Amino acid sequence: MRRITILGATGSVGQSTIDLIARDPARFEVVALTGGRNVAQLAEDARRLGARLAVTAHDDCLDALRAALAGTGIEVAAGAGALCEAAARPADWVMSAIIGAAGLEPGLAAIGQGATLALANKETLVAAGPLVMAEAAASGATILPVDSEHSAAFQCLAGEDPAQVERLILTASGGAFRDWPLERLAHATPEEAATHPNWSMGQRITIDSASMFNKALEVIEAKEFFGLPPEKIEVLLHPESLIHALVGHTDGALMAHLGAADMRHAIGYALNWPERAALPVARLDLAEIGALTFRRPDDTRYPALALARQVMARGGLSGAVFNAAKERALDAFIDGKLPFMAMADTVAAVLDRAEREAGLIDAEMTLDTILHADAMARHWAGEYILGRTN
Repeated sequence: MRRITILGATGSVGQSTIDLIARDPARFEVVALTGGRNVAQLAEDARRLGARLAVTAHDDCLDALRAALAGTGIEVAAGAGALCEAAARPADWVMSAIIGAAGLEPGLAAIGQGATLALANKETLVAAGPLVMAEAAASGATILPVDSEHSAAFQCLAGEDPAQVERLILTASGGAFRDWPLERLAHATPEEAATHPNWSMGQRITIDSASMFNKALEVIEAKEFFGLPPEKIEVLLHPESLIHALVGHTDGALMAHLGAADMRHAIGYALNWPERAALPVARLDLAEIGALTFRRPDDTRYPALALARQVMARGGLSGAVFNAAKERALDAFIDGKLPFMAMADTVAAVLDRAEREAGLIDAEMTLDTILHADAMARHWAGEYILGRTN
């Protein structure tokens, strides 16, 4: 029986993970589930799976969670410290699906106890890639990618010589605005950006898909995870979202991973790795699909991709700055304080300021310096946003 912890259990990835575990409960023992403000869902899942511990990230939700689980014997806790404590409890496999930079410290806590970390949190490697990989090597932890694109690349690279990899192509749907006239983007609303043409995801990740900030994060993540130079990582628009990644080899061969647009595929691969197991996902009928289409992304429409290239060139703590500024800009867009295209302007301004700040980007990478860079980037992004609105 495998001991399982799910960080971010109430989000879309967490719920897909729970769906797979609940189909074969005899195989798994649930150590801990964590979530945000959706206390009812967290409590329901904790009861259903027999979790030992349920944690909400928000202190003010503790009483509601305690009441929802009264009489069950399930331990309850709240707050950032409790998230890390849950992640550090002995487990064989930990799903890291907390959205944003908030997932970094719990992810490191899981790595520290030597668990297999199924990584759905892009920001962990974007902000702290070298530190995370070094911690995993020191503790003997295994990191498995759960982003559909990185899982696909991981599968295509299995058994291959990295020296013979010529390029890695990450596909992107293009999000809600891939076919909009450029002049309309300045007036796009959060509601419009939060409607994905292919996937059912949370609000923030869906808006990140529309801006392609999610793909920008994934490009940086791929560099850190696979150890590839930036010039070998490409992005290709693929509206059908059926090919998730392609790997090109020095002999000209191009290997593609195809699958239905269902996160349970990547989650299930990580859950059962190094073996494969039957999964409740649709099987593709290529004759019915008929055709797959591709096009190059437009940097004018998707300036986040160019910013990702700048981050990889700058190195150091620029990934932490990039992610923090992006999160702050996304908050402002959702709150109606920043136009859609100004999110990229905000991130660019913060990256430029961070580069001018002596000793920030080139500081030694530790958890403290990462958190400092994160805090400074959020502060500068706030100043930039305020300056635009005054």
